[in-house]
Amino acid sequence: MKFFVDTAEIEPIKELAATGLLDGVTTNPSLIHKSGRDFMEVTKEICGIVDGPVSAEVVALDHETMMKEAEVLRKIADNVCIKVPLTVDGLKTCKALTGDGTMVNVTLCFSANQALLAAKAGATFVSPFVGRHDDNGFDGMDLIEDIRLIYDNYNFGTEILVASVRHVTHVLESAKIGADVMTAPPKVIMDLFKHVLTEKGIEGFLKDWAATGQSII
Repeated sequence: MKFFVDTAEIEPIKELAATGLLDGVTTNPSLIHKSGRDFMEVTKEICGIVDGPVSAEVVALDHETMMKEAEVLRKIADNVCIKVPLTVDGLKTCKALTGDGTMVNVTLCFSANQALLAAKAGATFVSPFVGRHDDNGFDGMDLIEDIRLIYDNYNFGTEILVASVRHVTHVLESAKIGADVMTAPPKVIMDLFKHVLTEKGIEGFLKDWAATGQSII
């Protein structure tokens, strides 16, 4: 499973990139607003930190303007992935962009039928929002299972990018189902490292090592 981080904050991206475990970055207008940075400037900086896809979202709602915005965004860097909403105009834009080799992330997916449409439009990634799905009384993991089954049935190349990840269990269950990618806030990714027995083990080793009075360097 590929790990993307869902943020527009530079320092967490640098920290995660330094681990060698980060495969890409997703942003959206809300995350850009939270960062307080200029959209174009911060997107360019992020693209220089990671080699993998960096999702930059259009804000237009009509196909013609989406294409104009996408033309500007994809000039930022070769690893920019244009993010479009799962609407009729969004999928028209997806089809046009992927047709000429541009990566496209179709976002705000809440049903397997929508994911099917995104795959038929040639999306590079489809982003089902599991956390928001859970919030509305549904099971986000059931959605991922349905999309995985449909995509496998027809050998679609679109990658399932699990979004709106709220906790480490979402990551675990997505991996068990076979999702291709997950994107999560920095805190959720850092929580994956944590286990009480790991912490206790380190504490015990350090205590015993100190008792030896030795030093490696």
